[in-house]
Amino acid sequence: MAEIKSEETSEKKSLNFIEQIVENDLKEGKNGGKVQTRFPPEPNGYLHIGHAKAICLDFGIAAAHGGVCNLRFDDTNPTKEDVEYVESIQEDVKWLGFDWEDRLYYASSYFQKYYEVAVKLIKEGKAFVCDLTAEEMRQYRGTLSTPGKESPYRNRSVEENLELFERMKAGEFPDGSHTLRAKIDMASPNINMRDPVLYRISHAAHHTTGTEWCIYPMYDFAHPLEDAIEGITHSICTMEFEDHRPLYDWVVREAGYTVNPPRQIEFARLGMTNTVMSKRKLRALVEDGLVDGWDDPRMPTISGLRRRGYTPESIRDFCERIGVSKANSSVDYAMLEYCIREDLKLKRPRLMAVLDPIKLVIDNYPEGQVEYLEAPNNMENEELGTRKIPFSGELYIERDDFMAEPPKKYKRLYIGNEVRLMNAYFVTCTGYEADDDGTIRVVHCTYDPETKGGNAPDGRKVKGTIHWVEASNAGKVEVRLYENIVDEEKGVYNKEDGSLNVNPNSLTVTSAYVEPELLKAKGYDSYQFVRNGFFCADIHDSREGAPVFNRIVSLKSSFKLPKA
Repeated sequence: MAEIKSEETSEKKSLNFIEQIVENDLKEGKNGGKVQTRFPPEPNGYLHIGHAKAICLDFGIAAAHGGVCNLRFDDTNPTKEDVEYVESIQEDVKWLGFDWEDRLYYASSYFQKYYEVAVKLIKEGKAFVCDLTAEEMRQYRGTLSTPGKESPYRNRSVEENLELFERMKAGEFPDGSHTLRAKIDMASPNINMRDPVLYRISHAAHHTTGTEWCIYPMYDFAHPLEDAIEGITHSICTMEFEDHRPLYDWVVREAGYTVNPPRQIEFARLGMTNTVMSKRKLRALVEDGLVDGWDDPRMPTISGLRRRGYTPESIRDFCERIGVSKANSSVDYAMLEYCIREDLKLKRPRLMAVLDPIKLVIDNYPEGQVEYLEAPNNMENEELGTRKIPFSGELYIERDDFMAEPPKKYKRLYIGNEVRLMNAYFVTCTGYEADDDGTIRVVHCTYDPETKGGNAPDGRKVKGTIHWVEASNAGKVEVRLYENIVDEEKGVYNKEDGSLNVNPNSLTVTSAYVEPELLKAKGYDSYQFVRNGFFCADIHDSREGAPVFNRIVSLKSSFKLPKA
């Protein structure tokens, strides 16, 4: 495999197969030595993590070779597209860190050009108007092992085809009654070349052109023309379009773009475990009210990941790590979680929050006293500074940090055991109070005032350290804990009807006591809650002094990076 050398690190990095193709084209002087790519989403939904891979690839390939990348909306299907999606896509691309500058395009801007190419093909005897229904066309198409049958309308005269196509454009025919088809080869082993449809009738308003048009080009006709018109050199798409490449090349060639035509290159789309990667299925989750919109933090959409607290850096890192190939495979969702942990662990403050609280009373602490202790914001990154945290004789601790009857090797609080309160003192458990049903309400202890800061002057050691929140200054906030939107045990899809196996426990809403610093959080502010995971203030539901926290990811995982 070819390699490149980074000037900054002097480390060699292997080129993926697309980068090799681009490098070879540049060496051979193709396309006048330029590289121009495009990211061409259809605005029929919000982008998801699979699109992030394509964005990083399209913009990244161009940037790495001194080229440019267009953002283009493939908006040729007015019944499914909306300006809401156009706006969300632009926001997502910018948030990921990419800029198309003045290269924003719409397929709909070329409607007149598509029409002119279609007329050209009719005049050259390479396209015809067909009256077959969609079902009849399927019957005529043939199979992978048998050739198709020519449409009875295939041999209409040029004049008749021009007249019918003009009447289609004028709106004289209902939807589905006529199509314009290419005249290629009904016996081709590639079914995509068996007189494919180029235009269909759709009396639907378009989000940019309104009702100006009632005939719309098919993707396989419009997309190659868009690339050719814009001067795209490398048209990078996913593997399902590999069999469409001969048609792509046919359209470009027959339209007359024979000098430096765009080159289509296919790569494997991103597959991930335990999540949904289908726009149609994601839309169903939204429309059925199973999630709180496209940016619900459980959704694998870019906006959902952003709201949950993922960073652009973590997603770009993920896309870099998974690489590019032609072989379909499935990436463990845990790798994405690994990337966000790696990105946040040194960047974010580590503050204290108690998610399942019980009261801890220090019986020998001066009654009514509140002192303020100095604590580092991140013990692994001194640059994040320190803060003052209140401490008194009444605290909240996590319920599982005390056990009345502890198992062997339990290192936290139980009667007679001494532990460290993080950044504070050593305490020794002396007893507890419980309800009639055995539920622990209060744990009692004593503290050693000589251990302020968490170390004993006599050098004695403790095996357990627990976090806490001072009770009188604690803030009570809403916390949302997430699991995968689909049921891992049942699999993503129901084998019988193809429906999603939605995880009923994908969202748990609870409350937590937090130290005062966390009450300052605003939307998108993220933190590590000590021992509980990384959390982000929700952009929609947080209010001043009353943040709502989404758990981005837990701290622990059994995931290990695959060996290179």
